[in-house]
Amino acid sequence: MIVSSAKPFEEIIKLLKDEDDIFIIGCGACAAKLHVGGEPEVLNMRQRLEEAGKHVVGWCIPSAACSVASFDSLVKKNPVIKEAKSILVMACGSGVSIVSKVAETPVYPSNNTESLGGRSQGEVVPELCAMCGDCKVYYFGGICPKGQCPKQLLNGPCGGSIEGKCEVDPEKDCVWELIFERLEKIGRLDLLEKIWTCEKAEG
Repeated sequence: MIVSSAKPFEEIIKLLKDEDDIFIIGCGACAAKLHVGGEPEVLNMRQRLEEAGKHVVGWCIPSAACSVASFDSLVKKNPVIKEAKSILVMACGSGVSIVSKVAETPVYPSNNTESLGGRSQGEVVPELCAMCGDCKVYYFGGICPKGQCPKQLLNGPCGGSIEGKCEVDPEKDCVWELIFERLEKIGRLDLLEKIWTCEKAEG
């Protein structure tokens, strides 16, 4: 799941200050789950834009904004998009980029993309993965130190944590505390014996 949050409405209005005949595109995947691009949020955005004096020609919610195949696929969702002079995308940066690629009108984001995360026990968990392209998360008990440690340390904690909390962000648990607990639980503390240098495990 790509974690994103809604921009302040004032910022969106500033982005759209020279635009009218706006079409809104939501996202039925991550943004909908995070309540920043599903149907309720799209309808609320339409109302707020209209109250601010903007003309909204229509809206649609593809199954995922980042998988829009073509402009024609958007037309099938709602043909009135052909009348739009600008598009507001209520999705992550990938969704905005994909829509920009198929549209011939200016495309604006309503959200800020924060991290690659997920949902666990009803809670959104951000920064689960750094998307490095070289996944070794198994060695860390399924917890990615690149994604969750501010210092991206691969060989244990920095030594600055206090009572299991991160030195950089005291609101967060030290990821290496979590890694140790997980590996201990599954009986694989031996994985901590590996030394990592330049992305490569030795020993």
